[in-house]
Amino acid sequence: MNVIRAAQAGQGGPVRIACINMARVDLGVPFDKLTAALQKCYDLHFLPIWGYPVKLYNTKVAAPTDWQFVYFDDADTAGALGYHDLTKDGQPVSKVFVKTTLADHQLVSVTASHELFEMAIDPIANLWAEAADGTEYAYEMSDPVEEDTFPVDGIQMSNFVHPAWFEPFKHPPGTKYDHLGLVAKPYGMTKGGYVIIKKKGKVSQVYGSKAKEKRFAREDRLGHRSEYRKPNGRRIPKRRRPAPGKR
Repeated sequence: MNVIRAAQAGQGGPVRIACINMARVDLGVPFDKLTAALQKCYDLHFLPIWGYPVKLYNTKVAAPTDWQFVYFDDADTAGALGYHDLTKDGQPVSKVFVKTTLADHQLVSVTASHELFEMAIDPIANLWAEAADGTEYAYEMSDPVEEDTFPVDGIQMSNFVHPAWFEPFKHPPGTKYDHLGLVAKPYGMTKGGYVIIKKKGKVSQVYGSKAKEKRFAREDRLGHRSEYRKPNGRRIPKRRRPAPGKR
């Protein structure tokens, strides 16, 4: 029996997400196997918590009505192709920069699952949760726990937070704030995590540790969702179309 979750009711079933590999470098896992593992991870672990079904499929050309999940070599390639938060057809797009990921000694599968989880819940990075003191926390599913992973069919996936993480009130004992149970309270982080916050209109990052802050400063975050949160970041109204002769 197909179950339509509450978040998807009235929208015609699961969102279809076209997975497109435009990277020339090795993903570390065969493309078909990676997509299958991402789907299994999502269905077994993420969907029961967040209730937003998606259907991933590999292709070279996405249907205009489908979301896109694209692997590029690096952020410069994405810029040349004109991708922002939305495709030229107005659908959400998520980007995985393979060279950048590998240069940071990270796994492409972890980056991919991270982006998939965040894309599903906040496709264009415009949602915030307000704490009791007025501080707003970005609706990012994996940032607070982004260096913590778990295996699915032998492939490492990113940890992610639960809805309770965004709820600034007292929860009953045993409440889980993330999939691996490493965070003890709303808006908490592990040592390898960070959060994007907004105070009086100013967007900044807070880190789980000094070591994480130093690592973050060395990373190439060009094209990352965190950049879209900033007032001077690239926004949707002026998204560019692909250059002539390119898709």
